[in-house]
Order: sequence, then structure tokens, then C-alpha cells
Amino acid sequence: MSLWNIKQPHEDQPQGAAPAPVGPAALDERTAAEREAAKHILDLKVSIHRSLLDKINLAALDQLPHSQIRTDITEIVAEILRSRGEPLNAQEREKLVSEVLDELLGLGPLEPLLKDETVTDVLVNGASEVFVERHGLLEPAATRFQDDRHLLRIIQKIVSAVGRRIDEASPYVDPPPADGPRATAITPPLAIDGPALSIRKFAKKWISMDRLIELGTMPEAMAEVLKAIVRSRRNVLISGGTGSGKTTLLNAMSSYIGLRERIITIEDSAELQLQQEHVVRLETRPPNIEGKGEVSQRNLVKNSLRMRPDRIIVGEVRAGEAFDMLQAMNTGHDGSMTTVHANSPRDALSRVEQMIGMSGVDISSRSARAQIASAMNIVIQIERLIDGHRRIVSVQELTGMEGDVITMQEIFRFKLAGRDDKGRVLGHFEATGIRPRFLSEAAAYGVELPAELFRPEVRLS
Repeated sequence: MSLWNIKQPHEDQPQGAAPAPVGPAALDERTAAEREAAKHILDLKVSIHRSLLDKINLAALDQLPHSQIRTDITEIVAEILRSRGEPLNAQEREKLVSEVLDELLGLGPLEPLLKDETVTDVLVNGASEVFVERHGLLEPAATRFQDDRHLLRIIQKIVSAVGRRIDEASPYVDPPPADGPRATAITPPLAIDGPALSIRKFAKKWISMDRLIELGTMPEAMAEVLKAIVRSRRNVLISGGTGSGKTTLLNAMSSYIGLRERIITIEDSAELQLQQEHVVRLETRPPNIEGKGEVSQRNLVKNSLRMRPDRIIVGEVRAGEAFDMLQAMNTGHDGSMTTVHANSPRDALSRVEQMIGMSGVDISSRSARAQIASAMNIVIQIERLIDGHRRIVSVQELTGMEGDVITMQEIFRFKLAGRDDKGRVLGHFEATGIRPRFLSEAAAYGVELPAELFRPEVRLS
């Protein structure tokens, strides 16, 4: 089978295309000649892509190996360049072929960013403005789209891959990832300045607890305590903001779960990467175009209770499933874990209480707090600081109820001490001097923690 279209190739006619603006980060470094060359290459790429649509057999794309597609595209591009008299060297021609292939088979200008392992988020604010997150900090990218129609075509590729659509009737979409990054798109008239696209990339490599220690997320002493928390089957709530590292920490802590335990994970988007063999992974399903067929986290939590789990791990609680999660923790599924969006451990408990109210169960505030105090044992607060580094800023233990208030005691904290001349956050981890109540349970499971870990006069980092 050939990639060439059955109709006779014709002489390509140059087509005008509005040049995309050059990235603001590169303006100061490029000379006028370099900027003009980059603009010319972009125009050439767009024009060649349009010509290819007439010259190739699109039906063959899905049936040919990538190597043959690349060979055929290289020949077609070479023919077009010869017909135009474009003097490109081998390196420029190779780059042009790669970019054209990205347009045909991938997500166009986004492909290099998606392949870059240092990029964790890609944020597109219209055709001419793209930002990426590297190492926790946002920075502008030189990537540009030809125009809003070009960007909209890429968005349509993303959403159509999972059977969704985006148009004036449905101007925003949050499709479930099809074994890839998680994307959210919104288009005019809701997006005033043109289509907007946000892509969250999932880490391909599992990040271990040792790696988190190296990155400074926590000191080794705190990691030993977290290990004891998991081994002694304490129920854990990890709290933090968007992009603070909640799921990464949950993944790392789950490595301490025993190999003989049956684990069931429940997520909206499959992000967890548990290392045990006996894991059942469940994922929610959104409603279809007709608004039917939805399977919520609450449905999955209820169903998981009939699947003989030793531990239940919910990627993130957002609504009424919090009530069913607490019921599971209170009925023999000790050692379960979940995450929640909140700015402090106290706020995290308040959010869980609000979610119980969303379950539709008629329960008083005091009873809801009693359920939380009985089910939850540990709240861990993790934050992304202003310099982009993630830190566990507080580890607190729930100790019961006093009146209508859930009582907590802080075991570890990160104490801020300002910023240096390079903008890096200064601070250190320290123990509060309080010995946690779960030490006896940890000892029963064979985990002994030395008293030195909890002495306040000893800096942990």
C-alpha cells in the first residue's frame, strides 16, 4: 500500500499564510535574520501540510508502519521543495519533515512539548501564547500555532480520540485520558481570546520515597514515620493544592503496603502507579453525548466493598463518595488512603465534612465530624512553594473529639525562614515534640520508631 494519493500529483501552488508571532522568550536572542528565517519556515511548513492533503492517501495512514510513512513523506516534501526551489540543508529538511509528521500523525506544535520529560504542564492561552511548567515553575514556550483554526483542529484531535466533541453547542470539554496526558479545552464564546487548552502530563517513571527525600520534599526521619503510618494501617488523608504533589506522595507511600494485601484503587483519571501485584484498578466513566452511562466514584467505592479489599485507595475525593470512603475505613478496611484539595489540615477536614453533606445522607454536623474523627487517623499537608519546590509542611494526627470540634496534634512541620537572593525558599523541617498515639499500633505491626525522631531540639533538615 502506498501513501501517495491515487489522483495524479500536481504542481503545488504557494498559498499565503499569516506568520505566527515569534516566542517572547526568544526575541532578545534572535537576530532579525533568524526571526525572518523562522517565520519563513513556519509559512513553508503550513503550506506543505496543505499540499500534502492533496498528494497523499489519507486512508493509508493508519495501515502503514511509521518508518514507511516517514520515508514517503520525506519523498513528497523533497518533491515540493524542488518545485519551489527552496534551498534547505539536510538538517533543516529533517526538522521540517518531523514537524510535518507531527501535524499529520500527532498534535502538531505540541508534540515536542509532550515528548519533553521536563515539562509537566502545557498551557495554551490562544494561538500565539503557550506556557509550560518545568520543575514547578511556569515559563513561556516558543511554540506557536498558525491561527485559532489551527489550534482548534489540534483540540478536535485530542477530544475525538476519546469519542468526545467540542463545538459551539459544547464549548468546553474535559475528556478522560486515553492512556496519555489529561487535557481540558474551552473555546469561544466562553474563551474570549481564542481557544484555550490545558494539558497535565502524568509521570512515566514511578517516583519513590527515596527520590522524594533527594528532592527535599521531606527528610529521611519523616519518611520513616510515614512508613510506620502505612505499615500500621493508619487511614491517611493527603491534602494540598493543585499540582502540589498529592498523587506523587500517595504513590510513594503506597510502596510500603504489604505484597499480600489486596488493594483496590478508584480514580477519575488513572494516575496511580502502585508497585504491588495484587491491585485492582477502577476508573470512573463520564456520561456519553446523550448524557447517559455515567459511573461515578461513589458507585465504584460502594462496589469495591463487595470485592474483598484489604485497602481502598481513592485518587481524590470530591463529592458524596467521601461518606462511603469513611464508612469503609470504619468497617474493617484500615490503612486506606485518599487525597483532597485543601489549604491546611483543618480545611481538609472541613471539606470532607462538606462532601458528606453532598452524599444526600441526612446526618448532623456533629455526627459527620464524629465519623471523620473515628475513620481518619493522619492528615498530611503538602504544598508547592513559591520557588516551585514541593514540601510536606505538616503531619498531623487526629486524636478524637472535644465537644463539636475534631482535635488534632501536629507531629512534624516545615518552618519557613524567608527567601535567598535567588528567590529560593529557605526553611527546615522539625518535630514538634509530640509523640504520636499510633506508636503502639506500629509496634504491634513490628515497626519500632526511635524517640529521637520526635525531639523538637533536633532539626530534621
